[in-house]
Amino acid sequence: METHWPELPCYVFHMPSRPALLAVLASLALAPLAACTNDPSGGDYLLGAGDPLRGAAVNAERLLGDTSRWHGDPAGAALAAAQLEFLARSFEDDPRVSITADFGTLHALRMARFEMRRQIGMPTSVPGEVAEQRLRLASQALRTGSTAQAEALLDLCHPGVIQRLSDMPRLPRVAEAAGVVSTELWRGGAGRGFRLSGG
Repeated sequence: METHWPELPCYVFHMPSRPALLAVLASLALAPLAACTNDPSGGDYLLGAGDPLRGAAVNAERLLGDTSRWHGDPAGAALAAAQLEFLARSFEDDPRVSITADFGTLHALRMARFEMRRQIGMPTSVPGEVAEQRLRLASQALRTGSTAQAEALLDLCHPGVIQRLSDMPRLPRVAEAAGVVSTELWRGGAGRGFRLSGG
């Protein structure tokens, strides 16, 4: 006995045109970047494979290579300064890098931190972890338009800190440190430098 199967509807897949396909791919590629537009760290956890220190190092040159990019953006400048504090503190205290890091890298980061603090009016006596936390919170406050809250968070600095953040120039010592941190990151590939978990 012959079996008769019901006819199924036929769906035809039409390949999108090349321009349409390229537009879709471009939008997918730009989506993560759009999410990071207001965050100078550039999604450091993502690019660092879940490790904020690796991510901060990966983003160092883009974030700190020319700090004048944050001119007129005090929130961005505050977060960039926080990232610098994080890098300097990590290279001094984190055994994953502090033990093997080149002395030149440590020196460059100390000089960069001094230059940044002088620019924003933060005393050198402020502990690095406190400075980083206050700067991050101030950046968030500025993003929401709360200048008064940001000023209160940065009361450790000299008066006028928000204006100094907004007037951020290119800081040569900071730029130099960003370069050596990137070098230290890739130097780890030789087995003696920036070798973090998962690296």
